[in-house]
Amino acid sequence: MVSCAIIGATGLVGSTFLKVLEEKKLEIDEYYLFASARSKGKKVTFMNKEYTIEELTEETPKRKFTYALFSAGSSISDKYAKEFNRYGTIVIDNSSRFRMDENVPLIVPEVNIKEAYGKLLIANPNCSTIQAVVALKPLHTQYKIRRIIYSTYQAVSGAGINGINDLIETSLGNEPKKFPYKIYNNCIPHIDVFLYNGYTKEEEKMINETRKILNDETIDITATCVRVPIFNSHAESINVEFKNEFDIDNLKQLLAKSPGIALVDDTKNNIYPLNTFATNKDDVFVGRVRKDFSLKNSINMWVVADNVRKGAASNAVQILEKLIYQKDTASI
Repeated sequence: MVSCAIIGATGLVGSTFLKVLEEKKLEIDEYYLFASARSKGKKVTFMNKEYTIEELTEETPKRKFTYALFSAGSSISDKYAKEFNRYGTIVIDNSSRFRMDENVPLIVPEVNIKEAYGKLLIANPNCSTIQAVVALKPLHTQYKIRRIIYSTYQAVSGAGINGINDLIETSLGNEPKKFPYKIYNNCIPHIDVFLYNGYTKEEEKMINETRKILNDETIDITATCVRVPIFNSHAESINVEFKNEFDIDNLKQLLAKSPGIALVDDTKNNIYPLNTFATNKDDVFVGRVRKDFSLKNSINMWVVADNVRKGAASNAVQILEKLIYQKDTASI
């Protein structure tokens, strides 16, 4: 019997796990939903069945589930993920705890799913990195990336329910509780904590995770990550310099036929990716693809995706789906 435990089932990403799993209807016989003691006993309707939320305890891993999806924060993953592994459970972890562990694969199914096969612990990347590498992977394979400049415009849902509440409350004139400043009518160039070098941890995540997922430490990368006053879906302006020459029409065709990408690029009719296009979808939307005439072999592109779905829950469920069916669509 195939079983799956959902750790953090009542959170923003955890509840989206359930939504995506209902849509996909994977070959899983039993689900078990876990959260903190605060949510113990809560009733949740899932797969046309009423589930009771259980408290995650030190005894839980001993129940030997086939799979476990984690989205309960780094401290919970640090404490429990390898305990689940110890009893044979394959863990897909949405926290940042294991992303840069050299022994743990960092997986985006359209890019590097083969690295997940045979592993007990798999890390789900940062939301802003996921959508970027889906767009970058086919380009790197074809043209070889030399340098990337990321400028992100990240929705408040990336900070969880407290981020969403801050946008609502500050729009009403109330003081923020999650962000350092009012996010309503503001852009805040500050996501996660500042590091000694002036970058934020979010920016460092994008730099390091991109190199790991694309399996190329030689790529020069810089990033500026900004929180913007919209509820959902991250947008990114990505400037890419290639080692090889390219034809822009061929490059666009390559993007259009690559897995997980929806090319939305008809500027004559003002058609390009918007946050509202991406919300509640699993595709990564790419548009405004054009040559950067300031530097040889370079382009600019605009990349938008639902950060709660593709940037977190859907990516993890897609990994689970590939593990169950052992299908490899990363054929670029």
